[in-house]
Amino acid sequence: MRRLSLNARAAQDAVASAEIEVILFEINHPSLDAPIRLSTDNTERLSTEPLIYGTRSTWRDADPAAEPFMWVVASAILPSDSQDDAGEAQIVLDVLDAQYAELLLSFTDLATFHMAVVLASAPDVIELEELDLSLTVAEIADTEISLTLSRQDIELEFYPAGRMTRTKFPGLHL
Repeated sequence: MRRLSLNARAAQDAVASAEIEVILFEINHPSLDAPIRLSTDNTERLSTEPLIYGTRSTWRDADPAAEPFMWVVASAILPSDSQDDAGEAQIVLDVLDAQYAELLLSFTDLATFHMAVVLASAPDVIELEELDLSLTVAEIADTEISLTLSRQDIELEFYPAGRMTRTKFPGLHL
């Protein structure tokens, strides 16, 4: 069962609410000097020249003053429930900085993708978190970057987890 803060539950139950849900993204790769941190909300103005908006949060040990999450326009394409389809999701980002596009296309192996849902009024309180997703494909079309994310296949999990022997489970063999 997932735990939500009282503010998040009140916002979800209300007919109309001033609370804004924000999704924070972090992309890690060994070839990066620092993780790429992105946000779906322009919570505050970070600089005026150039004009940059973003969200300040301590999620994943980010320093809010020095490492803000930069605002990006994003949309999601959710995975299908069909058994034949792979468990993949797509995040589509508008290319606001050509440097990010070049960086995401330069990877030859998998990058790690993390995301969290927070409220704009409380960006340090994590409402939902998905960690260690694999960034499998990055494609550019027009002014958008399409990122394909995947989790570890359920089929790769060990089953059964262990044999029920006397040494491992002594309570079963009385």
